[in-house]
Amino acid sequence: MVITFYEDRNFGGRSYDCSSDCSDLSSYLSHCYSCRVHSGCFMLYDRPNYMGNQYFVKRGEYPDCMSMGMSDWFRSCRMIPMVNSLTVGSYRMRIYERENFGGQMMKMMDGSLPLMTDDCDSFMDRYRWSNCMSCHAMDGHWLMYEQPHYRGRMRYFWPGEYRSFDGMKFMSMRRIMDSWY
Repeated sequence: MVITFYEDRNFGGRSYDCSSDCSDLSSYLSHCYSCRVHSGCFMLYDRPNYMGNQYFVKRGEYPDCMSMGMSDWFRSCRMIPMVNSLTVGSYRMRIYERENFGGQMMKMMDGSLPLMTDDCDSFMDRYRWSNCMSCHAMDGHWLMYEQPHYRGRMRYFWPGEYRSFDGMKFMSMRRIMDSWY
């Protein structure tokens, strides 16, 4: 998994190749306005130490961070582990309509288990929920979005409990699949 950051837009200026998490890209470049993902998937952040708005990137070219909706430049990045070695059925998540696992819990389509195992482009359309405010990612890696149809600001979730989203409310989610690599 390799990503190359460039100081200028359109892959100009000095560059830095990165193949792991980096909490502060300014240690290597004065600023980062564009990048190329050679392999793997990464989350990019507009603040150091994996803070601020998050931006998911997969294999491809990103000539201008402003076109991705960033107000500034890339400040830190986190590598998303390869998931293709995981077994089938290794994407499981419980999501709740309120903070601290409160309110209703989202269920699978068949209603047999209280687990979310597939993508959902709109919590409102599928479950009549206006948002999701806490979750327990049991397996797999996930992206949640503020708006339906995978739009708006996003947040990356890996296995763990998330009792609060710091004021964010989510309305759609999808799995990060090995086919994205």
